[in-house]
Amino acid sequence: MTTPRDGGLAALGFAMLAGVALPAVAQAPAIPATSEARTPRVAVTRHEGVFNGQKVRYTATVAETFLDDASGKPAAAATTIAYVRDGVKDRARRPVMFLFNGGPGASSSPLHMSALGPYRRTPTAPGDRSGGGWVENATSPLDAVDLVFVDPVGTGFSRPFPGADGKAFYSTSSDAQAVKTVIQAWLKANGREASPRYLAGESYGTTRAASIVKISPDLPFDGVLLIALAGEVPGREMPYVVALPTMAAGAWYHQKIDRAGRSVDQVFAQALQFARTDYVSALIQGGSLPAAEKRRIAERMSALVGLPADLIEDRNLRLSKNDWMFNVLKDRALRTGLLDVTVTAPLEAGQDGAIDDPALGVVPKRAPGAVAGPPPNPAAIGPVPSPVVGRYLTEVLKYPATDPYYGVNFSVNAAWTHERGANPYETLGQAMRENPRMRLFWAAGYYDLTTPAYAGRYVLDQAGVPGGQLTAAYFAGPHGVYDHPENLARFDAAVRAFVTP
Repeated sequence: MTTPRDGGLAALGFAMLAGVALPAVAQAPAIPATSEARTPRVAVTRHEGVFNGQKVRYTATVAETFLDDASGKPAAAATTIAYVRDGVKDRARRPVMFLFNGGPGASSSPLHMSALGPYRRTPTAPGDRSGGGWVENATSPLDAVDLVFVDPVGTGFSRPFPGADGKAFYSTSSDAQAVKTVIQAWLKANGREASPRYLAGESYGTTRAASIVKISPDLPFDGVLLIALAGEVPGREMPYVVALPTMAAGAWYHQKIDRAGRSVDQVFAQALQFARTDYVSALIQGGSLPAAEKRRIAERMSALVGLPADLIEDRNLRLSKNDWMFNVLKDRALRTGLLDVTVTAPLEAGQDGAIDDPALGVVPKRAPGAVAGPPPNPAAIGPVPSPVVGRYLTEVLKYPATDPYYGVNFSVNAAWTHERGANPYETLGQAMRENPRMRLFWAAGYYDLTTPAYAGRYVLDQAGVPGGQLTAAYFAGPHGVYDHPENLARFDAAVRAFVTP
């Protein structure tokens, strides 16, 4: 039986690598020595901007929080980048949101400088290795909510101390506990324990957010925001069922199916209805499915996802992500992306669909006619600096760092321990049922095959998240739903509305 490819590292969500300087496959430069005996680094600057049409004065604080190991000795520093509106009379009524991305091994830079922060990155010119620059983000919700971006250990400027084992922070539970400690420390240091608080995570960051809720009955949240939910969809049928609507959206985009005047929203909805009814029923029947019905289902799938019915039948109606990515544009000698199925690259032998995802941007482009080698080992790539974010933090926010800012760190990902056990989303659902005032915002992109939109909804439904407490937002976009310019303003407005009473 064919099984779906989860996409390796790409499925874990290294979204939004714009502004990251990708080296050849080699270890990034070693960081300067750091002593746990020093005091935490901090920088405070004051600014003014116009967000949502409002002139806002705010204070930016970049600061370290020291994290102890099991013996109580400082073992690492985690960095936060906080933006707090000035002139607020009643801080207890002003909401604050803690945000992080995923990976594991990704910094907060996508949510920070592509989506919600007061500045956003600008595109780079071809061949520009600087990572570009930045401009004011007029749609940032800073007018309505204070923003605290968290870079977990091993990402951004956050580092284990020399001699400390960073792997102690690289597991589902230890990471959640470390980020919880950072949040509690920030609330206490800034006198914000009484403020409404929100938790936002993207990709693996959604697992981190749910895990923090799971271990934090002493730290309740008013709301949780999940972007590109990364949840496990088990079983012999459902992994295929949840991916099919996204394949249909991709086929619509590449005009591999008859659009018949339909929008991508309509095609996704029709594919979703088919997936939840005839398709899952056919998969459940397995070998007892009559041949004529199997052919009918294959032809219906073909009309939705753009692959030949014969190929679909040959795969026993079970299309893996690689089946679709490597075949839907085969007639054009192209493959699609995984994080973003609208992105394409040459179709070559030996591709694995994961680390070589063209939407991930890790594997350097080869010259025409060059022989394709095997995909690189993620651990060999190591940390990947993001010069534009580093320059912004040191030049604009005056943070006294001299080491590189790691946009992503594949060494962290390679060292990560994904613990199996209680589903954190089920704990999140239980917390919401017990607290009817707690709310959940979930955003998904139609063109994200890494964490398909229906997979996220399925996970939340099975976790028992009350529908009346859920705000769902779908976007005609990729893994980072705000990546497309037309989506950014809508995404930021949705976040602003969610945190506004």
